[in-house]
Amino acid sequence: MNPCRLVIFVLLCLLTLSAYAPLPDNPDAVEGKWLSARKKNQVQIFKQGNKYFGRIVWMAEPNDPETNRPKTDRENPDEKLRNRPLLNLVIMTNLTYKGNNVWTDGQIYNPEDGKTYSCDLTLKDPNSLDLHGYVMGIPLLGKTKTWTRVR
Repeated sequence: MNPCRLVIFVLLCLLTLSAYAPLPDNPDAVEGKWLSARKKNQVQIFKQGNKYFGRIVWMAEPNDPETNRPKTDRENPDEKLRNRPLLNLVIMTNLTYKGNNVWTDGQIYNPEDGKTYSCDLTLKDPNSLDLHGYVMGIPLLGKTKTWTRVR
């Protein structure tokens, strides 16, 4: 075999294998701003103690088209909370790092339907985060959305 071809073959093998290398185990790797799957919101994930939380920090449409005022949590089942603004609302709570780029045992609030779901996060790569929301504590009864890191 030609030495040049051998070198190219070895380099291609190394590049291919490096794509499958695991991400470094960093509990804080999830921190930062993430664009939701539907690209309507950005959520800032932050650490408080040993738990992770997320708050809405940007909205594609921050004002209610009917009133031209900031959107509020009007679908909340608790009438007292329906006037709170969505911007800066903490919607993700109590996630715990389990290792291998997985955060579990958290909850996520969906202001579009006023419901709170169990959730887990999996960091697929430095810029892609899978959020799995589910009901009744049963992961099979849910769906996964991919969020993208905001630079």
